[in-house]
Amino acid sequence: MLLAVPAETRRGERRVAMVPAIAVRLVEAGWQVWVQSGAGTAASFPDEAYAEAGATVAPDAGALLAQAEVVLSVNPPDPQLAGAVPEGSSTLSFLQPAQSLDALRALAARRANVFSFDFVPRISRAQSMDALSSQATVSGYRAGLLAAEHLAKFFPMFMTAAGTVPPAKVLVMGVGVAGLQAIATARRLGAVVRAYDVRAAAKEEAESLGATFVDLGISAEGAGGYARELSPEELARQQEALAEVVVGSDVVITTASVPGRQAPVLVKEEVVRAMAPGSVVIDLAADNGGNCEVTRPGEEVVIEGTTVVGVANPPSAMSTHASLLYARNAANLLALLGRDGTVAPDWGDEIVAGCCILRAGEAAEAGAAAALGVPHRPVVPPAAAEPTTGESGS
Repeated sequence: MLLAVPAETRRGERRVAMVPAIAVRLVEAGWQVWVQSGAGTAASFPDEAYAEAGATVAPDAGALLAQAEVVLSVNPPDPQLAGAVPEGSSTLSFLQPAQSLDALRALAARRANVFSFDFVPRISRAQSMDALSSQATVSGYRAGLLAAEHLAKFFPMFMTAAGTVPPAKVLVMGVGVAGLQAIATARRLGAVVRAYDVRAAAKEEAESLGATFVDLGISAEGAGGYARELSPEELARQQEALAEVVVGSDVVITTASVPGRQAPVLVKEEVVRAMAPGSVVIDLAADNGGNCEVTRPGEEVVIEGTTVVGVANPPSAMSTHASLLYARNAANLLALLGRDGTVAPDWGDEIVAGCCILRAGEAAEAGAAAALGVPHRPVVPPAAAEPTTGESGS
């Protein structure tokens, strides 16, 4: 089984999909691991480390892909790389169909099996494969550090000979994995933290980390532990109710997102203008449109003295540990895609079926089918696909 790990092509990306410590495990399990030269350099993993781990270092993408059976990357392959994968091979990455149409078309033409971490089911057995959560952990931690870096105040309370300095007031909006890590980081730095989420279940989680939960009386529980999209009326009520809480905060960290949709706008421009000069907004949803109306991905915008930081690809900034966590998730999922020395996905496994976007080039996921304008052909477990024949007893 030949696993190919190309260098990431997304601008500014520093992560790599496989690290030497995990490559050793895969080699021992029967995989041939090939890594493109320089793929791990930005994450502090030189080519020599991969060679010592038993991996083969390929000079370029062409040599890397020539015999690849599985292509593992963090971001979706670009259209050129997607068009070069061997016919019938498999790819594994973060891939949202609507945002990767050209690559998806190229992969469909190659009759590829395409798997995405964006669609790994949120079940207990899949926790070790949940790269969304592992990368969100990195993002939340990074958000807390960025907030402390940009705020021209102390986070903790200080009692000094010159008088007492009060602690910073931090509001975290969205209590998912990233939000919880942002709460924990801000608390470790000594801030007073409040948290808000439309999911009632988030209250207990936020309070367990020492945050005070802000209850606005708006609930939007969705499937799989995610929030559903709010109606326009609910969103307007939410924005109005949150305004006072936001204005009274030194730091606002926003992490709210709805899978497959643009991030909801929680903080309007007029609210940013009403915040005290020197306040900071850290928007972790910048890549999906932003939770703040004035957010610009990858930029810092100053409005009436308030700095709004649109954090683009936050895990990339902590590439060493982000890559390590991602590689662990990938290795666990690869165990379901290859066994007995061959690449043979277990189509009867709900994790494999759940994260499959294309199967032999056909759209196995509804969003991919809609985006490509082709029939939706979901993965059907072998047992379900073969009805039992014969007479039944009574």
